[in-house]
Amino acid sequence: MPRYDFDLFTIGAGSGGVAASRRAGGHGARVAIAEVDRIGGTCVLRGCVPKKLLVYATHLREAFSDAVSYGWTVEGAELDWGKLVTNKNAELDRLEGIYQRMLAAAGVQIVSGRGVIVDPHTVEVDGRRYTTERILVATGAWPTLPADVPGIEHALTSNEALDLTSVPDHVTIVGGGYIGVEFAGIFSGAGVRVTQIVRSDAVLRGFDHDVRMALGEELRARGIELLCNEHVHAIEKVEGRLQLTLDGPEEMKTDAILYATGRHPNTAGVGLAEVGVALDEAGAIVVDEWSRTSVPGIWAVGDATNRVQLTPVAIADGRAFAETEFNDNPSPIDHVAIPSAVFSQPPVATVGLTEAEARAKGHDIDVYRARFRPMQHVLPGRETRTMMKLVVDRPSDRVLGVHMVGDDAPEIIQGFAVALRCGATKKQFDATVGIHPTSAEELVTMPAPVK
Repeated sequence: MPRYDFDLFTIGAGSGGVAASRRAGGHGARVAIAEVDRIGGTCVLRGCVPKKLLVYATHLREAFSDAVSYGWTVEGAELDWGKLVTNKNAELDRLEGIYQRMLAAAGVQIVSGRGVIVDPHTVEVDGRRYTTERILVATGAWPTLPADVPGIEHALTSNEALDLTSVPDHVTIVGGGYIGVEFAGIFSGAGVRVTQIVRSDAVLRGFDHDVRMALGEELRARGIELLCNEHVHAIEKVEGRLQLTLDGPEEMKTDAILYATGRHPNTAGVGLAEVGVALDEAGAIVVDEWSRTSVPGIWAVGDATNRVQLTPVAIADGRAFAETEFNDNPSPIDHVAIPSAVFSQPPVATVGLTEAEARAKGHDIDVYRARFRPMQHVLPGRETRTMMKLVVDRPSDRVLGVHMVGDDAPEIIQGFAVALRCGATKKQFDATVGIHPTSAEELVTMPAPVK
């Protein structure tokens, strides 16, 4: 008789947990996965997928406007936000069903309810205990609101914003990170007046300086009001609207306020501290390169570890764990040169080092940069500009970073991420024939460094 009920019990059925459980099940392990909400996690239900669908929908406003200059007659085009949300939710239901079927096909047992660790080999769900040889925590992260702002109960997070059945006339977004700029584009594309309040001097803190400046210019060009170096000190409901107290003497009124000021590891109430699992100051689970926690028998992957909060990283971490533990294929985590994208309007994509990071690491660098108006915007007379940038190590000629702000940036940078992974040099970029006419060709035709 087996010593335990399961070989693996996963807590959390988001991207990382599902990837690990499916892979382990595929290798013959007896696996169960507990989920207190719906199968799919943040990415499928409250993040990447629904947000990208809203981006697609609201970007069409610009497309309809430009179509006239290309000879199309466009009359009566208007957005039915309620219908959009209904269709979006139907797609999420479809995806959840796919996830459930994938788990079932791998022999994974789904346990509905909150999983709580009792000891390194026992998990309790709704009063029932399950024994397991290994426990994997993949509970993700959750948007948080600052507790020190009076009236914060009037604010929305990204969770609620995705399910609005109608849009207000004026939305104020607090936060200049990727979630903040993405929702700024979504609401602006839906015809909403948008004000974005940013604590620092520009959006996307931590990204390359030129990326931050270029995106800020584009957001303003689309009518988004950017208030930088500004803070919200209080929120008050006055005559059906929200009144915001800012740094200056004047107060601002808005119809809705969305806080996009960060996500924190969703690790409370799982029993981690009670069994001795080490957590950092933010509540993230401390793990090593094999995703092992401080307690033997317990592992963790994804946003709950706060290593890199990206869905593909959670999936890669989960699969590496399963390969190591259930397929005799040791797979340490490699978080080097991870490409990422911000689905703002226009989008941002980047891979490798920023200019500041390269200098901080002691590299002697050349910087190449291009700014141009893409061909598709010429006939409509739109002044949208694309920015591309290469950071190159001068002694070795190796490309250290590729950064882009502009249409199709995520699709373009994905391919260049492979080049960086292979150690491509600027000379090899230059020797590559560009595809004309495209924006992507600019990355292989930059003749001279700017500094």
